[in-house]
Amino acid sequence: MRSWFPPSLGDILSSMPSSEVPVVHSDPAIMGGTPVFVGTRVPVQTLIEYLEAGNPLGEFLEDFPSVSRDQVIAALEQAKDALIARAHAS
Repeated sequence: MRSWFPPSLGDILSSMPSSEVPVVHSDPAIMGGTPVFVGTRVPVQTLIEYLEAGNPLGEFLEDFPSVSRDQVIAALEQAKDALIARAHAS
């Protein structure tokens, strides 16, 4: 029996179609390669932690004004699509 583990953020990002506009990227010169929102130094993990803690999206956007609402929505949509595609592939 194969055990299933949730995909890492890196797995999700690498499985996204290249035709999608990048809203998240990883560069070894920026925060050691931590996935961040494009044009910022804000880790995507920070958004996930805010949401996991039950904080509203507006609070994240207020605390990190360099990240736009459109970037957050696009990143969540891309992650959703990647998770659904991965589930269908299993």
